[in-house]
Amino acid sequence: MTNFTTKLMIAAATSLVAAGTVTTASAQSMKAEIPFTFRVSNKVMSAGSYRVEETRGALGYGPFHIASADGSSHAVVLPAGGKDPDKKWVDNGKAVLAFDCSSGTCRLAALYNPVHGPEYTFPGAKLGKGERAGLVLIDLKTDKGD
Repeated sequence: MTNFTTKLMIAAATSLVAAGTVTTASAQSMKAEIPFTFRVSNKVMSAGSYRVEETRGALGYGPFHIASADGSSHAVVLPAGGKDPDKKWVDNGKAVLAFDCSSGTCRLAALYNPVHGPEYTFPGAKLGKGERAGLVLIDLKTDKGD
């Protein structure tokens, strides 16, 4: 290989690494006041102020980090997938957390952020026969830092 070809390959590899770093480091932090105890994956979280950080990776989405404002609890959850959001959510134009409270215990079911598009759904127990989903919506606000 010539010296020029070697330098060109090194420059191309460096560009790919740099582009991947920028893509995976992109995140947005939001805040929510959640007035009830809830589950995220298998973790129980107390009512209170929470910071939700959406990490966007090469796939267009990544894990969501949910942490209490006082630092006492946190969870990381990967969405099961994305889908078109409810028309009311789009029309409202606000970011929202949706909790399924149908079984007496609330669990994080979905997150929608109009800045990034789809409604992300989170894995959870399927409803039993005759059970109906009871969604509770909590508005998210962009976190401008403390």
